[in-house]
Amino acid sequence: MIFQVGIENNNEGRSIAWALEHPGCFAYGMRGEAAATNLEGALNKYAGWILRHERNTWLNFAESEIEIVVNGTWDVYFINDNLDKTSEADGYSVESFFPYDWKPLTRIEIKHALDMLVWSRDELLKTVHGLNEAKLNQTYPGERWSINGILGHIGGAEWWYLDCLGLAFPRVDVPEEPLARLDKVRRHFNTCLFKLEGVKQVLGVDGEFWSPRKALRRALWHERDHIDHIRKLIAM
Repeated sequence: MIFQVGIENNNEGRSIAWALEHPGCFAYGMRGEAAATNLEGALNKYAGWILRHERNTWLNFAESEIEIVVNGTWDVYFINDNLDKTSEADGYSVESFFPYDWKPLTRIEIKHALDMLVWSRDELLKTVHGLNEAKLNQTYPGERWSINGILGHIGGAEWWYLDCLGLAFPRVDVPEEPLARLDKVRRHFNTCLFKLEGVKQVLGVDGEFWSPRKALRRALWHERDHIDHIRKLIAM
């Protein structure tokens, strides 16, 4: 079975291999080749994750059938407010856009995405359920955010993905409280997904390309990645 893969280098000092046809499936490595190798195991975990929630899984393959085809390679770089390339310390990152990201989302892809967004959010909320305020707001050496900070960040990033597509509600209406932010932004994100079937438009925003497929790819990755992040903090 052939899997279209995008390789993103220089993402916080590592590489990401994206399974472009399967939003929410990704793997890390110190270099692109390592990330692509690690993606084989990630694909099996991803298929198992779907099967735990969906008896008739839409992704079914034998490990020996995995054939990775690199659809594109992207090296993250940094630009300033004038859109000039600069150092990481003086700018913000321009993250991957692959040829596959141009493809419009289909109705079945949106259905699958909506299912996975529900499973992922349920997993996130179960992960933090029962944590008291002290634990939610605890800070950790070397970590940018508390657990509450991460929750707010997930909701804020999802709002930003929509803003890059011109679909976000006004920034002043983004709730401050983390769980309220997660809920309001996700409900709006899901509503917008229904409108994105077949949309071919790609937008350039602040020096970066955005499409519906890229926004969905990053939204599912971002939440699943931070679920693992929160679990590590809880265990500390």
